[in-house]
Amino acid sequence: MRGVAFVGFKKSGKTTTVEAVARVLKERGYRVAIAKSMHADFDREGSDTWRFSKVADAVLVRANDTDALLFNAKDINALFSMVSADFLLLEGFKSIQHVPKVICARNEEEVRELNDGLAIAVSGVIASSGVEEIDGLPAIDATKEPERLADLVEKRAFMLPNIDCGLCGFECAEMARMIVRGEKTTRDCVVLSSKPKVTVKIDGQVLPMKDWVQELVEKTIKGMLSAMKGYREGRRIEIVIRDD
Repeated sequence: MRGVAFVGFKKSGKTTTVEAVARVLKERGYRVAIAKSMHADFDREGSDTWRFSKVADAVLVRANDTDALLFNAKDINALFSMVSADFLLLEGFKSIQHVPKVICARNEEEVRELNDGLAIAVSGVIASSGVEEIDGLPAIDATKEPERLADLVEKRAFMLPNIDCGLCGFECAEMARMIVRGEKTTRDCVVLSSKPKVTVKIDGQVLPMKDWVQELVEKTIKGMLSAMKGYREGRRIEIVIRDD
């Protein structure tokens, strides 16, 4: 799944921009998911769903206009793991550091304030003024050129694991900036590019392991199982440990 965050302050054109890009990507046959960061309580205190959420791990809601799954993700990775799509478009999430960003702004000062080295373009209100470039970033009006902005997203969107494993020699935030600058690619991310022989997942998240750790785990498990009836060399082994 590839991602892009559309960041900006209020009334900067984020929603319009995300909507325009999502529509074009959908027309091109991609599965598109949108995540919105809100600064208010979504589930009103005292409501039925709020009461259910106090006693359940997740609440499913079926309404006349839509369906929803209500739950509390422990972190941003757990939240995004619920999504299965080709592109994840994030509205808001200014603090996120492992995806590229499109800055939606009303003026150049906002662009400079929001540019943390992950920006690939400028859009929103300022782009409708006719300016073509700001600080080296292309300014694209999503209301007039949605295909052009979608082209850029299609070409440059990515999402790093956001686990700071250090296997590539960098934290995900710095690797993301180098990818935006063209100095690295997602192939330089060990977690994304490697096909490990041993994969360990904790709560659905892959636990990065160096080659020697994978070899140690593999030999230990195979050594223990080799003496057991039913074990066959060369077969796929799956082990699930529940800590509850």
